[in-house]
Amino acid sequence: MGQIFHPSANTLAKLGIFGGVFLLIGLFTIWDQFLRSPYVTGVRQPIEQTVPFSHKHHVQQLGIDCRYCHTAVEKSAVAGIPPTKTCMNCHVQIWKDAPILAPVRDSFLTGKQLQWTRVHDLPDFVYFNHSIHVNRGIGCVSCHGQVDEMPLMWKANTLHMSWCLNCHRHPDKFVRPKDKVFDMRWERPTGTNDPGKALVAEYDIQSLTSCSICHR
Repeated sequence: MGQIFHPSANTLAKLGIFGGVFLLIGLFTIWDQFLRSPYVTGVRQPIEQTVPFSHKHHVQQLGIDCRYCHTAVEKSAVAGIPPTKTCMNCHVQIWKDAPILAPVRDSFLTGKQLQWTRVHDLPDFVYFNHSIHVNRGIGCVSCHGQVDEMPLMWKANTLHMSWCLNCHRHPDKFVRPKDKVFDMRWERPTGTNDPGKALVAEYDIQSLTSCSICHR
């Protein structure tokens, strides 16, 4: 019986197979980059709030410590959203008639809490405890970024599991002295002056990567 396919069909078949493999790899890469893009993760996307609260103004310009508003961050799993009374401690005298603060004054007078939109909102199947991390020398900047440079709050990191695991696997690269946890401007010394490994030992930090640590 005569040959059905021309010899060039072998080359076309090989090209088709390799082309299909590269196409699948390309599509997977594009999909992976899409899932990591700001469009999906919300990284560096300012979140509109009922009141346009500026961390840059309050933290950098006025020097207000994180713990003044987030009072539970050192002792609770959640950092805590400040009650309106905390805002009015200052704004009963400063900018007390500013139109932009009308929702704050209404909340204070009526007792109805302001509705803030969460910026860092982990899924329900993920457990995260602020106090554990703070008391082990993990700075606010490590997760929340340079909050003191944000006129409106946004996510500085994806909060993907791979991002969390990077810190859990290499805690010495992220830990800092406890008295620098709330310091937005602390810079890590380089080379032999890096205190990471010594602090990991001093604070008894373990490289916890078991699924049950975060998924309970």
